[in-house]
Amino acid sequence: MKNWINRLLSSTESQAATPADGAVQAEPGAEAESGGDPGIDALYYRWLAGPATFDAPPDTERMVLEQVRAMTQNPAVAAELVPRVPELIPRLLRSMRDENVSTNELAGQVAEDVVLVAEVLREANSAYYRPMTPIKTLDAAIMLLGQNGLRMLLARVAFRPIIKLHEAGFARRAAPLVWNHSEKCAVAASLMAPGVTADIFESCLAGLMQDVGLIVALRLADRVCQNGRVPASSAFGVELLARSRHLSAVIATHWDFPNNVADAIAQAGEANGSSLAQALAQGDRIAKLRLLIDSGMLLEEDALVTEGLNSFQRRCLGKLANLEE
Repeated sequence: MKNWINRLLSSTESQAATPADGAVQAEPGAEAESGGDPGIDALYYRWLAGPATFDAPPDTERMVLEQVRAMTQNPAVAAELVPRVPELIPRLLRSMRDENVSTNELAGQVAEDVVLVAEVLREANSAYYRPMTPIKTLDAAIMLLGQNGLRMLLARVAFRPIIKLHEAGFARRAAPLVWNHSEKCAVAASLMAPGVTADIFESCLAGLMQDVGLIVALRLADRVCQNGRVPASSAFGVELLARSRHLSAVIATHWDFPNNVADAIAQAGEANGSSLAQALAQGDRIAKLRLLIDSGMLLEEDALVTEGLNSFQRRCLGKLANLEE
């Protein structure tokens, strides 16, 4: 995966626009962890874990968290715990750097992969884009999505096998749920980007990349627990999410992501974070609230929604309901 996103971004103009209208304490000696809202993170972990939990002894919890921390010191090993991106995607993304590339040329490359063709047509016909009439041709779909929309779709296609495909254990059960969050976070972060003058596509990438460390962390938990379950403690869950975000940032650097994307993942939730970190933090919060509402763990009238989001963020929350699973 190294270098392909850098090659894509090297000639991409910024999409930024003018602005629109108790975490768990780290163990002594551990890195300061970034984090979002601990209350939302605790609910999100409970949703993610579902019934596959057990009352783990403190030593087991500490062992899992220590292994996640240790992986931040060895990102090459951590990166080996997730699949690599298919080669067709980087090639397509490189082609899209060329301002002179035609729709027909892009359609010809997309047409090489029938799965990708189906993804593009499905996206163009989704409730998110709301076409007046059904889109039936690849050329028409690409014209509707636009270059930026197609780039973000290709990025999602590239990340899906990284997050979703796992062979056994709790990580296999959780992977589709994590991917659901990744897609929603990427869309929400890209919608929040103009309001904080962040790059739209970089916000999408940060939203997708943020969960890679969590998948690695869950695979490590499988190795330690060996029972297809994870510790039930909400405090453990909040800390696991915080450490996995830090791990995602380290892996992003190892994969040669732009420094501002890796930094945004590390800084998300911090008061003095970059504009990209703010877009990511807002997108992450909105995506988690959408999942919690859809699962029945929260109501639309809950204070976390009515008081925790402004009017534009609540509109984004509603827009995420139109995304197909």
